[in-house]
Amino acid sequence: MKKLFIVLAVTLMVTGVVSAQIKKGDTAWIASKTAAIKTSTWFFAGTRGTLQLGDRVTVLQVSGNWAEVRSVANTSLSGWTQLVNLSSRQISTAASGASANEVALAGKGFNQEVEDTYKTSGNYNYDDVDKVEAITVSQDDLYKFMVDGHLFTGE
Repeated sequence: MKKLFIVLAVTLMVTGVVSAQIKKGDTAWIASKTAAIKTSTWFFAGTRGTLQLGDRVTVLQVSGNWAEVRSVANTSLSGWTQLVNLSSRQISTAASGASANEVALAGKGFNQEVEDTYKTSGNYNYDDVDKVEAITVSQDDLYKFMVDGHLFTGE
């Protein structure tokens, strides 16, 4: 368990370094399966649209962990997304036999070697991980849960 935690911590640090390199005026690519383009830097802000893995954007400005971007393919779509959704390196979505999730993970440093290390270093139940990843909760339901529970909604 300790090894898994260390690997995850290093992965998060590397992701943070890649995200930190993105600055105003840069071209970036969507590095997650989908990325909501929001009206502001608040997690529960309205959504203007959604971009897909590999979509190219122009970075208009960076504020904290958020970047204001404009879609290159649809210049009328602009707004805010979290830096973790962006890569300063082009994401290839060419047919390679890999799923969109696998391509997104590879863009963040998760590859076959890392996966093999996980498999040999312990008895992990990947089926349960897949089940958890399949759970979806709407932003409206999440916001209601947080408000009803008097939880901090952040900005």
